[in-house]
Amino acid sequence: MKATGQPNKFVSFRLRENMQLYLIMLPVLLHIFIFSYIPLYGIVIAFQDYYPGKPFLSFHESVHWVGFKHFIEFFNGPYFGRLMRNTFMLSLYFFAFGFWVPILFALLLNELKSGLFKKYVQTASYLPHFISNVVVAGMVLSFINTDGIFNAVVKLFGGTPIPLNAEPAYFPAIYTITSIWKSFGWSSILYLSSMSSIDPHLYEAAKMDGANRFKQMLHITLPSIRPTIFILLIFAIGNLLSANSEFILLIYNPALFETADVIGTYLYRDGLLGGNFSSGTAIGLFISLINFTLLYIANALSRKYSDYALW
Repeated sequence: MKATGQPNKFVSFRLRENMQLYLIMLPVLLHIFIFSYIPLYGIVIAFQDYYPGKPFLSFHESVHWVGFKHFIEFFNGPYFGRLMRNTFMLSLYFFAFGFWVPILFALLLNELKSGLFKKYVQTASYLPHFISNVVVAGMVLSFINTDGIFNAVVKLFGGTPIPLNAEPAYFPAIYTITSIWKSFGWSSILYLSSMSSIDPHLYEAAKMDGANRFKQMLHITLPSIRPTIFILLIFAIGNLLSANSEFILLIYNPALFETADVIGTYLYRDGLLGGNFSSGTAIGLFISLINFTLLYIANALSRKYSDYALW
């Protein structure tokens, strides 16, 4: 009896000891459970011909089960290739050009010695994150139209104005640059917090060995934030098919569909505006499965080759 009672006493002790931490976590866990797990039962409409007002989980004749019909229609549809290509390419551009910008910014900011100037730069870099997509989209559209700032500079140097909001070839660059500008400061917070935990004695020892500031950054700072880099890299790979659809919806138009129409914008037009809820759910489920697969593969490779992983 004593042997079986010991684990229970240990668990009870740990619960009492960490009760405050569990209470802090409770609102977040409730939010995740209510808004992320409870709605999962709605996935079943991906396998039905669903109309608003019909029951979800029922084998009554009013529920028309169609199996993988909506998945097959999407795969064989005329827009499948374009949607997959645009979604992947826009996400890949942001990943390739945007992932390293917060790291570089954090490294440079960490080297600043002036505390006041450092705080000013850090605060200024955070501000775009708090600007709504609607405002940012309005700014971008005003900058790139034929009478905007960009074309004003072009005309100043004798060039011909370019209708950037009607040229599909320029949209990936506009989307990538804007997304990086809006997110790099906020994304650097995790790297800066990791740098703040580095033991200062390591830098002092490196100085005594003759290492300059660049070598200190290369051999002390970067290795110290490597776990954070790998974890965020895993998350980034897991979101390769998750372009910022909300922002794209605000700045694109039919003339840009060739390079701007992504899965999220198609879901909005066909699933929400078109009332095809079953088709939209099927497409969303398909993309979620791909993202999870990419996340799982990235985590497995990271665990195998770097010893850093989510699980």
